[in-house]
Amino acid sequence: NHSHIMGTLEERINSDIKAAMLAKDAARLEALRAVKSALLLLKTSESGSTPDLEMKTLQKLVKQRKEAAEIYQKQGRADLADPELFQASIIETYLPKQLSQEELEERIGNLLAEMGIQQAQEAGKAIGLINKQLAGLADGKMIADTVKKLLSA
Repeated sequence: NHSHIMGTLEERINSDIKAAMLAKDAARLEALRAVKSALLLLKTSESGSTPDLEMKTLQKLVKQRKEAAEIYQKQGRADLADPELFQASIIETYLPKQLSQEELEERIGNLLAEMGIQQAQEAGKAIGLINKQLAGLADGKMIADTVKKLLSA
């Protein structure tokens, strides 16, 4: 178990839960508890927990909340969308800093060049490889869209 200075993700979440309870911050608490239960599920799953899987799990939680918020916004329900977005933003603080669209295009452009991929029909292969390279740094859909955009240019 190679713990870095910040302690494990689980330790960070647990201490943040304590802080949120003391602050009586219900919304933050809800987001943190969701992360905690997702990490517990991961730990007890057959594959077990790795830092990589933890990041994927957190990304999935963020994505679920953003998708829910999008649906609520389409229905004109900001009152329901806002808490989802708030939770997503809290969960994102535990993820590595996400690449901006510009950084993403630059990194993907370089990776495509390295792989010698220029054809749009090779996008599927490229997306799979690039997802592995940039795991945790960008959302899978953003990666896919960017690959397609660059290959169709």
